[in-house]
Amino acid sequence: MPLSRRRPRPSVCVPVLLCALLVPAPPAAAAEDPGTSADVARLYEEASAATARYEEGQRAAGAQRARVRKLDRLLVRERHEVALLHGDLGRIASAQYRTGGGLPYTAQLLLADSPDALMRGKRARWQADLAVNNAVTKTRRAAANLSAAKHRADRAKRSLDRRTARLAGLKRDIERKLETARWTLQGEADRSVAAGRCRGAVRLDQPRPRGTRAWVPPVESYELSAGFDSAGRRWAHRHTGQDFAVGIGAPVRSVGAGRVERVSCGGGFGIEVVVRHKGGYFTQYAHLAAVTVDQGERVRPGQWVGQAGTTGNSTGPHLHFEARLTPDLGSGVDPVTWLADRGVRL
Repeated sequence: MPLSRRRPRPSVCVPVLLCALLVPAPPAAAAEDPGTSADVARLYEEASAATARYEEGQRAAGAQRARVRKLDRLLVRERHEVALLHGDLGRIASAQYRTGGGLPYTAQLLLADSPDALMRGKRARWQADLAVNNAVTKTRRAAANLSAAKHRADRAKRSLDRRTARLAGLKRDIERKLETARWTLQGEADRSVAAGRCRGAVRLDQPRPRGTRAWVPPVESYELSAGFDSAGRRWAHRHTGQDFAVGIGAPVRSVGAGRVERVSCGGGFGIEVVVRHKGGYFTQYAHLAAVTVDQGERVRPGQWVGQAGTTGNSTGPHLHFEARLTPDLGSGVDPVTWLADRGVRL
């Protein structure tokens, strides 16, 4: 369910214990069956594709409705033209009657100044009648063609509206399934954390990298919530990272190349991954619902390291992201500035 970037919203971060020191956690278990994690990842892709198709259908239906409105206006104009031309024919007939058009031809010939004048008048009236009749015929034909075009456009609009309604139903169905799968995944994560046993990495089919950037945001679509060093009742001290409001199961990416320093599931950060980067910096990805890497594994920019969740001291689904000088809490720097220095603007 895509979210817009760079739009802050009220914090959905973590309560008072968020910045407490983490309790050492047992090492991660062996790789897990992807199960629910894979279902969530697949449904995210399906929901994204369904949303794109629905929005495309909405745009097409809107364009078709605009075309029908335009044809309506043209049809009204053509029908008005037909009515005006019919009026012209009536006026020509009345004028002919008043000027002798209703007299027998022999009488007109006797009353005329000359036969030539009579013939010229007859020819002029005949040409005027013919011109108006041709115009009426042409305009009627144009009106008939427009009426047929409007009928086809109306039929296409109804077809598009039905297709858009089906796409909307499909989109809602996928989103309902995704919501159910998200909370199933979160439940599995909560049970793992409560048992003090970190689940092993789940191996998911990841999309191919879409570029060669050395640094990327930790999630693809998001809203920014609580920022670095912000104060509030939810934290024992000041906030130590940048929060990204995303749904449970959203893919969480390594911001750059590095090696996984730690995977743990204890303490206020819940399930977390810490990555060591070149230059001695570390990044942390916390409150996850699942991890997709193992400790010691090398990662590339944009590679999934986990799925977002709300484990640990968290009041709602989001990613807590930190940039640190060491692997441990308390050595954080402003992650927004740190990313901006590497060409990533949030």
